[in-house]
Amino acid sequence: MDKGYAVVLTTVDSAAAAERLTAALLDARLAACIQQLAVSSTYVWQNERCQGEELLLLIKSRRDLYPQIEALLRTQHPYELPEIIMLPITAALPAYLNWIDETTASGTQEP
Repeated sequence: MDKGYAVVLTTVDSAAAAERLTAALLDARLAACIQQLAVSSTYVWQNERCQGEELLLLIKSRRDLYPQIEALLRTQHPYELPEIIMLPITAALPAYLNWIDETTASGTQEP
């Protein structure tokens, strides 16, 4: 996977879960910035329509770190089937992208 940049999306059901995931990702240097937005979600789960309040995490990182981000989210996420979606960043302020590089420089990469 080429370096590039991305925003990874995931939702959680509590501020405590959002804080745990945010701390884990930032401590591992897998993200430069994580924003939390309150959202109202409506979805189908186990053949039933559900609705609930969640927090959407917008995780700014590099595309080459996605496998590690996904692995961390899969092991630490409170949901049985978490939303983990990577959206590539196709254009951005160059200085912002440089900051992402600097902040995630020690993030581990798979061989």
